[in-house]
Amino acid sequence: MWWRALVGVVVLAVGALWIGQGIGAVHGSFMTGHRQYEVLGIVVALAGAVMIGWAIRVGRRPQHKGS
Repeated sequence: MWWRALVGVVVLAVGALWIGQGIGAVHGSFMTGHRQYEVLGIVVALAGAVMIGWAIRVGRRPQHKGS
């Protein structure tokens, strides 16, 4: 289902933003320069990547048509 991949992309993007803020590359937030947001961003980005992989795997399954 396409919505799983879309949610995964959004979660991955949020994680990437948090990583950028945590390492100080993205400015303008209370999160800028705080290493805990870098770690949290890594966890969130990995979760997004898993969601994308799950969506791809589910999308490749052959469709079973019931009786």
